[in-house]
Amino acid sequence: MSLVQLQIDPIKSQINNNYMYCSNCGLQNEDNAYKCVKCQALLHPEASQKTASVPDNNAEALKYIIPIGRSGIAIAAGYIGLFSILLIPAPISFVFGLWALSDLKKHPEKIGKGRAYFAIIMGIIFSIIWVIYYFSES
Repeated sequence: MSLVQLQIDPIKSQINNNYMYCSNCGLQNEDNAYKCVKCQALLHPEASQKTASVPDNNAEALKYIIPIGRSGIAIAAGYIGLFSILLIPAPISFVFGLWALSDLKKHPEKIGKGRAYFAIIMGIIFSIIWVIYYFSES
């Protein structure tokens, strides 16, 4: 191979026989390698740029599916509030709801106030029902 053939385009790497040459140092790497073995430069920079950027509309939709930017305490409070229908976790639901609101106040970038309020309301309602049931039995 001549020196001219070994020159590498700085933006796109040459691919020869399942091997790729690093655009930074020129070392021959496996075609499926992510980084150069010698200099650790990215071998597929255009692929990493495509995966690194997520459009805002997808991120907005994802926050309704997975808990992106949500308070974990608020999520737990919401589920405990749901289970407070069983009466026993009702006071716990109220406490977790207050804790979640406190956490959300400290971290305004998080969301989950609806779950926290739900836990507080369910905790109050079913705690009252629990107290009424307890005193009506005695």
